[in-house]
Amino acid sequence: MRSIRKLGSAFFIRIGAALYVGAFMWGPAWAGQPLPWQMTFQQPASPIMEDVVALNDYLLIVISAVAFFVLGLLGFVMWRFNAHRNPTPATWSHNTPLEILWTVIPVLILMTLAVPSFRLLYRQDHIPPADLTIKVEGHQWYWSYTYPDFDIAFDSTMVESDQLKVDQPRLLTADSPVVVPVGRVVRVQLTADDVLHSWAVPALGVRTDTVPGRLNETWFEVKTPGVYYGYCAELCGARHAYMPVVVEAVSQEQFESWIAEHKVAVAPTGQQESRIRFSWRERAQT
Repeated sequence: MRSIRKLGSAFFIRIGAALYVGAFMWGPAWAGQPLPWQMTFQQPASPIMEDVVALNDYLLIVISAVAFFVLGLLGFVMWRFNAHRNPTPATWSHNTPLEILWTVIPVLILMTLAVPSFRLLYRQDHIPPADLTIKVEGHQWYWSYTYPDFDIAFDSTMVESDQLKVDQPRLLTADSPVVVPVGRVVRVQLTADDVLHSWAVPALGVRTDTVPGRLNETWFEVKTPGVYYGYCAELCGARHAYMPVVVEAVSQEQFESWIAEHKVAVAPTGQQESRIRFSWRERAQT
């Protein structure tokens, strides 16, 4: 009896903790990574992820309403048409108006679900004019990143558990993060050199496969500065769980400083900075 009580109390404690995390810890400090017993999405940090969360909430309302309606209807039928209340069952069948209703109403419900779904799919696939392009190549088992506009290329591998610093999450920390500016459209071109991988960052609403011999594209725009963690979302081999993705969103000034520090081919004085500013000024005018 005591063991049952302990199990019950532990269950409710964990549920309460999960609800607490979902309701009160959904702030910027927790935006970029999952939490133990988290029941909700990570806080959206891009317009696409905001639309994903909004669509999920809308679908939850619709499916809950349908489920409660069907449950109530079944309960009414069991109460109203049981053998005790109807010892002599009716002999008629087929009700044309009712059959039309239960065909038309589900079609209308599906239409209300299809419209926002197709709109979101279009937004995900339609890449707006980009301020920055990043090329991603998946390997077994690490990522290679290239900034073609600035002649920057580097590999990114997971930091082992015994080398982690304070506040660095295990299995999600990489030695070289992808640095992007806040409020800019980033186009990501993805491929692989061996097997299928998938470049995923949940807080940004990005998850795109990297396929050998094929170039896929996606995009994101980070709204708030911070560090956002992701992973390889495609089963790619023995070390599939050790391919983290780290995206660090910084201000424009910090991004320009990072570019100046990491570019391989040094451009003539003033040329690199003017290219950065021209790209963003052109985006603002469009």
